Amino acid sequence: MFGLGGQEIGLLFLIILLLFGPSQIPKMARGLGQAIREFRKAQREITDEINREDTPAEKDTAVKPVEKTQA
Repeated sequence: MFGLGGQEIGLLFLIILLLFGPSQIPKMARGLGQAIREFRKAQREITDEINREDTPAEKDTAVKPVEKTQA
């Protein structure tokens, strides 16, 4: 994970714990989870929109017969 070992991750967690306190960490984790969820939702919506544009509806691509009129 980003070239970090167990000691580096532990040190980062300890620094975060000292800076923000134990009561703020769950709030920050909850906010991060919501942000990730919103990002994935937006990504899924964009992917669905692109897929809809790539595959046109069958009724639009059907070839209509040309009617000849007698003059």
